[in-house]
Amino acid sequence: MKDQIWQLQEAKNKFSRLVDDARKSGPQIVTKHGKEAVVVLSFEDYKKIIRPKNNLIEFLRKSPLSQSGIDFSELRQKDKPRDVTL
Repeated sequence: MKDQIWQLQEAKNKFSRLVDDARKSGPQIVTKHGKEAVVVLSFEDYKKIIRPKNNLIEFLRKSPLSQSGIDFSELRQKDKPRDVTL
């Protein structure tokens, strides 16, 4: 993990390399005054972190409202859509 830790000054001087390393090798840690300050990561890694773990139906099933008597199997209407004249 030594290669993934950057001092702030070095990170500023070699920012392009820092970005390349984050994209190719994974998250890069930047330290300030010897303490971990920030992590630089690829956009793909960022999307994995922020992606919801469950879909809306799973979220509702696990919520306290799941005991309220809502029938989740009937949430999606099965009727044909109505005709619309434009």
